Amino acid sequence: MTHAKLRLAMIGGAAPSMIGPVHRIAALMDGRFEIVAGVPSSDPAKGRIAGAEWGLAAAHIHPDIGALLAAEAGRLDAVAICTPNDSHYAYVKAALEAGLHAIVDKPLCNDAAQGQELAELARARGSVLALTHAYAGYPMVRDARTRVARGEIGELRMVLVEYLGAGLARKVEEDTGAARRWRLDRARSGPSLVLGDIGTHAHHLACFVAGRRMVEISAEVGALMPGRAVHDYAQIRFRMEGGARGAMTVCQGAAGAENDILVRVYGSLGHVEWRHADHNHLKLAFLDGETRIYGRGQPNVTPEAARATRIARGGHPEGLHEAFANLYSDFAAAIEATRKGTSAASASPDLPMGDDGADGLRFVAAALSSSSRQGQLVAIRSG
Repeated sequence: MTHAKLRLAMIGGAAPSMIGPVHRIAALMDGRFEIVAGVPSSDPAKGRIAGAEWGLAAAHIHPDIGALLAAEAGRLDAVAICTPNDSHYAYVKAALEAGLHAIVDKPLCNDAAQGQELAELARARGSVLALTHAYAGYPMVRDARTRVARGEIGELRMVLVEYLGAGLARKVEEDTGAARRWRLDRARSGPSLVLGDIGTHAHHLACFVAGRRMVEISAEVGALMPGRAVHDYAQIRFRMEGGARGAMTVCQGAAGAENDILVRVYGSLGHVEWRHADHNHLKLAFLDGETRIYGRGQPNVTPEAARATRIARGGHPEGLHEAFANLYSDFAAAIEATRKGTSAASASPDLPMGDDGADGLRFVAAALSSSSRQGQLVAIRSG
């Protein structure tokens, strides 16, 4: 099926951004978008250089989002936002108020009330507001979600999720250029670096695969590195809708870890297990001792996994760019659905949306509240 390309503006992403190139590659991979304008950097000179490298004409490289929205009125369909966390709220709000669709890197913003406001604004405007929780784009994560929903592991009982990284295992605050690392500034990265940066990923992954929301949590949040001003560690116990229990560990100071991500969902008959280090496979283990390994591209995966698979069987791996591209393709399908007067959620049921982002921010707020009360069980406020 052929589709008219949607016109996209990129906000942020100039070097040395790691995630900016991932967004650009993913947006272009399936030919659903063309990047026609942008605000590559908050530094206009740097932005002009980056925009030219992206192939943008000088007239479509802008110094800020206000200038972009004024100059490109009527020319854009959507914006992609891959800027520091503290700018997300203002940028998403401006895009939605201009009648555009928006896809934004997590977290949705830094404040739970503002996150709810953005989700409601998108709904009121009929705009698609999506988040790049990348792990929801992996075929075998979608396979796991479907198998849990089908009841293949029985009644849901327990969920375990981990996200471990080593980026803050050293005293990076003492490195040359540390002042330019916005994540080390709580005013920019948000009330909890570890929860906003990777905790929201772990929260979404657990809820996505389990098909349930978290309703209560008990948390310890802090820093493993002595003297560190931002959080690099959190350990959380939680309860989900329906009574299932769970545990989460997220840490950015785990020496030797390389985005070590694990989710296990246990039911009354068995469990599913997905590991980022082996993301092309999903393990199912049953109470009677049977263990099955499903692989991306195999004929026995679920339709949801098959639709997200890009390379056929034969041992060739897929990865982060393809997972991001699945989300961008879902984003395009959701936009097209709204234009036809149908539901964006029904067109792209696996796409993380504004309400998911708001849920993640309520999770962060509840975790910090619990931690401040020595791990007291705290309810996560409903949206």
